[in-house]
Amino acid sequence: MAKSILFTHAHPDDETINNGLTMALYAERGFDVHLVTCTAGEEGEILVADLAHLAADKEDGLGEIRKVELANALSEIGSITHHYLGGFGRYRDSGMMGMPSNLGPQTFWQADLFEAASHLVKIIREVKPEVLVTYDQFGGYGHPDHIQTHRVSMYAAQLAGVEGILPDAGSPWKIKKIYWNAIPRNLMMDAIQKLAERGVTSSFLNDMPGDAPFLTDDEFITTRITAPEYNDRKLRALAWHKTQVDLEGEFFTTMQMLGEDLSASEYYRLVFPESRLFQSEFETDLFADI
Repeated sequence: MAKSILFTHAHPDDETINNGLTMALYAERGFDVHLVTCTAGEEGEILVADLAHLAADKEDGLGEIRKVELANALSEIGSITHHYLGGFGRYRDSGMMGMPSNLGPQTFWQADLFEAASHLVKIIREVKPEVLVTYDQFGGYGHPDHIQTHRVSMYAAQLAGVEGILPDAGSPWKIKKIYWNAIPRNLMMDAIQKLAERGVTSSFLNDMPGDAPFLTDDEFITTRITAPEYNDRKLRALAWHKTQVDLEGEFFTTMQMLGEDLSASEYYRLVFPESRLFQSEFETDLFADI
């Protein structure tokens, strides 16, 4: 029986940006790769002018469009089994923190934690992942749906292993390792400095402070998955997220210029079992020691 890994994300496109290389690598190796998406991304900002009619304040069904984009993106990455938390449309994108959209009763930010976690417990017990990958407690960059995904994932991981909790959701299953997505702070700042020395500047670079909360102190980074052979898959998958991603835009062209350490590697922090800090070498396999 193939080993299983589960990734949890807030919106379509988050999976490719954060874990596209890692998912492709493990799918190619024959692992059972699962993705849970918590909302359809109905409040996503439309970055491509030709698709502005799909914005959340219009009536063209952005969630349905992003559902198709996600399916096409996953087909590029590899053999990925996809689940919507509670089924498609159960939870709505909450929009950015502080927006009126946060208050809607169906938004993920307003979801009852136990109810949302219960949906994930059922998936965990069904697919039996040895490894879970999710966001850190800040949700990467502070989006309410990312924070909620973190909360739901960590809660569900504990509930899933307890006998007598949600007996109708299946037999208990204990996840062996939990990782949080991470971007190493010093690695990012060093790469930006090198680009600046070459005369490469952009608002994306200039506006990034060294204490940006979505960067993780390097001593907490435990794991690096380097897979340049799957870069093309990741880029093709990103290209399918047409409403959200402009591959000619500043952010993605800059990231590609930052070099293989960032463009061809994805970084993680092992949080369960608790890892040793200040290790001399990165772990290179999420299934190490399993």
